Amino acid sequence: MNKTNSGWLHGCIGMLIFSGTLPATRVAVASFDPLFLTLARASIAGLCSVLILSLLRQKRPPSTDLGSLLCVALGVVIGFPLLTAYALQHIDSAHSLVFTGLLPIVTALFAVLRGGERPSPTFWLFSLAGSSLICTYAISRDSGAATRSDLLMLAAIAVGGLGYAEGARLSRRLGGWQVICWALTLALPLMATLAWLTRPLTLIDVSPAAWGGLAYVSLFSMLIGFIFWYRGLAEGGIAAVGQLQLLQPFFGLLLAAQLLHEPVGYTLLAVMFAAICCIAGARRFA
Repeated sequence: MNKTNSGWLHGCIGMLIFSGTLPATRVAVASFDPLFLTLARASIAGLCSVLILSLLRQKRPPSTDLGSLLCVALGVVIGFPLLTAYALQHIDSAHSLVFTGLLPIVTALFAVLRGGERPSPTFWLFSLAGSSLICTYAISRDSGAATRSDLLMLAAIAVGGLGYAEGARLSRRLGGWQVICWALTLALPLMATLAWLTRPLTLIDVSPAAWGGLAYVSLFSMLIGFIFWYRGLAEGGIAAVGQLQLLQPFFGLLLAAQLLHEPVGYTLLAVMFAAICCIAGARRFA
């Protein structure tokens, strides 16, 4: 398998893992405070990262990369999880998932600004078409969510796109799993301390589903998914492989329908097919 195809394969696996993030977060915030949930998931993933780096005897990254690793940590370890957790207190996961359809074009913009990529004008047409398609679908099934929650989701998309692009840029030198592990390790002292200080007074009322949601966002969304995602972006191109996120809302909506019994419109498959066409076009002209 050549490097480009390998990048798309790893990116697809990462996208599928991320599809469960918002439904799992929605379940978890029913029992956990959003701030504690963000701190706890980062702490658990950070402890796993320290263990992995120690067992595999990884050398510390050069000091010149610390600023970029801090940017990754602020974007995908702190910013995106915290903002989405607060938003999901007031909107359902199906509504929030639609915003992830904006991640591809935001990631592509940061790929230009931070990754030095120069996609063709035709690529931007396909990327814009895909994002517009998602927005149109969102409007057609809008549930009247609060404006504050929508703004939180938009902010989450912005910091998430930056974290994706910056992490992918670093992955070209350090490796995909090394980048997320070092970013989590860098954030661990602060996140673990704050998690302890903000811990619930009692855990008796926490439902098994909420524990499952916490486990998923800690191990899969915060760590395992990024191992595949960063490798995919680094190998296949940040802007190009990032277009796979156009499919993330649809897989997430299917999960939300199955696990949370949230309604999904009958137009889902048709819109999903159109999104796949946009991804194929973006890949061709990236």
